[in-house]
Amino acid sequence: MVFSRLFFIYLFFPICFLCYFATKKTSYRNAVLIVFSLLFYACGDLSFLWLVVASALVNFVLGRGIERFRDKTPAKLLLALGLVLNLGTLVGFKYTGFFIENLNHWFSLSIPVPDLPLPLGISFFTFRTVSYLIDCAWGKVKSERNFFTFLLYVSFFPITISGPIARYETMQADLHQRRISADDISIGFGRIAVGLAKKIMLADRLSGIVDQFLGNDFTSQTTLGVWYGVVLYALQMYFDFSGYSDMAIGIARIFGFHLDENFRHPFLCKDITEFWQRWHISLGTFFRDYLLYVPLFGKRRKIGGLLLVWFCTGLWHGASWNYIIWGIYYGLFLMLEMGIGKKGMKKIPAVIRHICNKIVIVVGFGIFYCTGGIDQLGDMLLAMAGQNGTGWYDTMLVTSVQNNLFLLIAALLCCFPLLELPKKWMAKNPAVNLTLSVTGTVLAAGLLIVSSILMVDATNTPFLYTKF
Repeated sequence: MVFSRLFFIYLFFPICFLCYFATKKTSYRNAVLIVFSLLFYACGDLSFLWLVVASALVNFVLGRGIERFRDKTPAKLLLALGLVLNLGTLVGFKYTGFFIENLNHWFSLSIPVPDLPLPLGISFFTFRTVSYLIDCAWGKVKSERNFFTFLLYVSFFPITISGPIARYETMQADLHQRRISADDISIGFGRIAVGLAKKIMLADRLSGIVDQFLGNDFTSQTTLGVWYGVVLYALQMYFDFSGYSDMAIGIARIFGFHLDENFRHPFLCKDITEFWQRWHISLGTFFRDYLLYVPLFGKRRKIGGLLLVWFCTGLWHGASWNYIIWGIYYGLFLMLEMGIGKKGMKKIPAVIRHICNKIVIVVGFGIFYCTGGIDQLGDMLLAMAGQNGTGWYDTMLVTSVQNNLFLLIAALLCCFPLLELPKKWMAKNPAVNLTLSVTGTVLAAGLLIVSSILMVDATNTPFLYTKF
């Protein structure tokens, strides 16, 4: 089950909403969310529902033990055990086949490669439990005393199978007591409508063009055709990822949970460092806070930590070399900017900075796309450099731009903070609040209606976010 389905929008979520608001008692509401969260996961991957519950139980017990023996040897041992169990499970399911395939290739071995199924959302709920245990050990949070409350944290359906990677410290207060206002419900439904529109009206429409220009052999595509396809792939990924995050944040807000933003108009960045302060924020801050300063590299801890973070960021996205290369690629550019320094970066004209970082970002998305192996990645880079001998452009590219001009303009415009300007007007002029509120409600309803119509005949196009 995914958010971009009529079944979820018009059956699952409304029933959950009605059951949830049947009473104001927090314990009852938590029970409703647990039931619907487990049902939501079961609809997507019933065979691994036990893993979510087992993960919640094991980490609940470990968290209690860590708090009891905090700053003592048993707490350190329990934390180590928790990291081994959580990360070991993730690595076992997600990377075993990848590691064995590479061992066989490098050392001419013939070890059988197991075909292990990947539990739905394992990367996301594993990182939430890991952050919980570390925060308990560091004293940033108190361990949860109620198992069912912790089970809700682990299984909460808006973020179980995808991000944001919400930390326990962010949700702790809301898990125990929350007040829901009319503004929460209004804002929540608005975020749901916007997120669904990003997915259905933009990401899915861009997906067809991306497949047309990148789905075939790169050696037969023109140079500008490849650049065009990769730029649209970057936009598709943004609207898909941020669309899911918008819906997750909106659904959580309706139920009284205030999740942090996960995307803040990343393509407006002035440099690569700022891009990663705006893109997939919850993942970036996770690695920054828990991995960047590990004492493994001595005097070169800053450089070593940065490369380790970006190696792991790439590997987290999938068991494929292109993801690892993608992570190291960004790590090197971030290291370059770190070497230049903030003052040095500011001396570079803003126009030059924007052009250079957009080229780096687009090439990065091209690397991210090439899951077909090193050969595919090489073909793509040669094509982008104009070295595949097929020319700069052809009639297919011109026709595609002409036929999809309104879609392309809409996609580019939606990269800007169009909805933030009315909020500033509302803050400065309370007299226009009612007009803008009514306009926003009508706009959200319109987006929901149009998205629903498009979903009627839509093929199976789940959020790409769930793949990672």
